[in-house]
Amino acid sequence: MTRRERHIYAAGNTARGYKTFFESVLEGMERIYYLTGVVEGITSPLIETIGTEMGRKTDRVEWIHSPFENGQYDGVIFPEWKVAIMDSSYPRMTRPFAPGVTEIHVNLQTSLNVDQLSPYAAQISGWFEGIERKSQEAYEAFGEALRIHDEWEAPYIENLDRDKANLVTDELLGLLFSDEPLSKPANVRRMYLGAATPLGPVDHIMKLTDHLDKRYFIKGRPGSGKSTMLKKLVNEAVKQGMDVEVYHCGLDPHSLDMVILPEKSVALFDSTAPHEYFPSKPSDEVVDMYERAITPGTDEKYEEELLDIKVRYTQKIKEATACLAVAKELRDQLNNVYVEATDQQRLKAVVQAIIGRLSRM
Repeated sequence: MTRRERHIYAAGNTARGYKTFFESVLEGMERIYYLTGVVEGITSPLIETIGTEMGRKTDRVEWIHSPFENGQYDGVIFPEWKVAIMDSSYPRMTRPFAPGVTEIHVNLQTSLNVDQLSPYAAQISGWFEGIERKSQEAYEAFGEALRIHDEWEAPYIENLDRDKANLVTDELLGLLFSDEPLSKPANVRRMYLGAATPLGPVDHIMKLTDHLDKRYFIKGRPGSGKSTMLKKLVNEAVKQGMDVEVYHCGLDPHSLDMVILPEKSVALFDSTAPHEYFPSKPSDEVVDMYERAITPGTDEKYEEELLDIKVRYTQKIKEATACLAVAKELRDQLNNVYVEATDQQRLKAVVQAIIGRLSRM
């Protein structure tokens, strides 16, 4: 069988705080194992072990990456079995779905040597406070960056020909949708295109789209109508009963950066910094909203003003990223203490018990 892995973000460090799409990503799961009672430094390796082992027995695995620690995981999903393994450590907790039926809470505290942790009680409290403080500072800086981004959009919005922008949207609607809707409700699944991480912005666009028949690389400037167009495409897909994957902006969850229509094998995504890509397959196509809908010469007319905005925006993004990096250092110290106080044999037993249950499905 052809094995396909997907890599996504379901939570983000955004300009509006820590926001998640866990409920949407986990919708339809018949069983969710929540690993509770410890910290991510313990849960992520367990998720990776289970995902790697069980991934050999199914052709589809979906890895949910952590926005806090590059290379760590918030969860893994096995779509074929409708099963997910999720980290439930701070701050990822979600509202209950069906405790005891859909949800199985696996308390890992039994693997901890409390006596070994006790001397670090004050430090642990301080680490959590520090993580919360630096995270909030990051969100405030991202919030400032978003406000500056609004300034960035203003000249282009002022010079946007909405009739021309609507024409581009209408062209895509005509290419992608027919007059005959499907006789089923649409399945809408929401997540993030990428994430702001301690190492800067990260995404998995190419991995998510490389198998698709058609990719539209949407170019343009802030305020040139890219997100608005994607929202209209999502609305039409829902009306048509077509399944749609909606990828929100990692900075502003209210904005859209990518739409995938699995039944059409099509992706349309904002291909501008910080997720700028260029066509690499014959079927790839560029849709340039600046060329199609913005008054020629707008870049040149506002060159000095735009340069100042870009410098201020970049500085705020750097400030926010630096705060996330400090929070990561504190997380690492916290994780190290917990890992040292953990009975690894007990953890292995828990992992094998979960793998055993999944193997019988």
